[in-house]
Amino acid sequence: MRPIHLLAWVWVGVACDSGGSGTTARQATADAQVTDAAAPPPDAAAPPLDAAPLDAAPLDAALPDMAVDLGPPPTLAECFAAVGGGLGPDYTPFNPVLGHHCKGTNHQTIEGVEKVVFLGDSVTYGTPPTLIPNQYRSLVTAGLKDRFGPDIEVSSCARLGARTDDFLSEDGEIPRCFPEGGSAKRTLVIFTMGGNDIAAWASDAETPERALELADEAADALEATIAWLKDPARFPNGVDVIFANPYEFTDATGDLDACELARVAGFSGNWIEGAGAVIHFNERYMQTAVAHQVDMIFTLEAFCGHGFHNEDPTGQCYQGPGTERWFDLTCIHPNDLGHRVIADMFLAVVDE
Repeated sequence: MRPIHLLAWVWVGVACDSGGSGTTARQATADAQVTDAAAPPPDAAAPPLDAAPLDAAPLDAALPDMAVDLGPPPTLAECFAAVGGGLGPDYTPFNPVLGHHCKGTNHQTIEGVEKVVFLGDSVTYGTPPTLIPNQYRSLVTAGLKDRFGPDIEVSSCARLGARTDDFLSEDGEIPRCFPEGGSAKRTLVIFTMGGNDIAAWASDAETPERALELADEAADALEATIAWLKDPARFPNGVDVIFANPYEFTDATGDLDACELARVAGFSGNWIEGAGAVIHFNERYMQTAVAHQVDMIFTLEAFCGHGFHNEDPTGQCYQGPGTERWFDLTCIHPNDLGHRVIADMFLAVVDE
């Protein structure tokens, strides 16, 4: 049984981040997302990572002892017990292999990395008020240099407001980061993407039927991207890919007004008609991860209970008194702790 009503979330609110490289409308919305900060233009590449990382290490910074036999992987129900076994997307038909950490899947053995490329949206790009050293991209970079050496090549082509069709477009992220059509180096690609696609459907109040069509189009663009990356002719020495599923800030309540700045962008209420499309979109993410044997981290499930209803004991995702919030004042972006959690999730998948 899948509680569809729980996914009538804040995807409308995510449209605060729906600027990007494609249209004037995307640009205007992206400019609105960071109300009191000077943000770079949405089509700019992410800033360099030459600042020192956060003093505190990522939450799972210790390198594991891979000689230990961890036994059989956990089930989806075991991993998602804290949120009632799941939030709506049903991943079971795809038979994913889960990491023992329950932070993501375990389809790849990631080793010998020589080059790291970050793609994606504003979560990867990084936004105020979180400073660059505290953003997940910086923390993951530091962790990967600890694991694979300080001389690994690192680049980012993430953009504010990016959608899945921005990966392979003529002036998209992949042409920018792989101008030669691939790399001879053993490569690891990491990204967050999808929230802006959902936001666009929600802000247009698409019908359920049209929303499903758009979900498939966006998921097709994601799958085409993964297929491009996994073409062995492009990466003769191998490429691994880890991406995040989209999260939300209402803790599965659908209460957009829980975060005050959601109103600044002109969003309120729910888009319940699109819940089925949102569920389908997340399921297509997992389907793609399994089909191409790449990995997905469970940010949707992990962040539930750490949003703007984190103190509501009646919520499905309630984690107990004193549970910390992982979102910043923009509603849709992680705060310092949220970035550390995302970094921990990516590094956990790298390690197992």
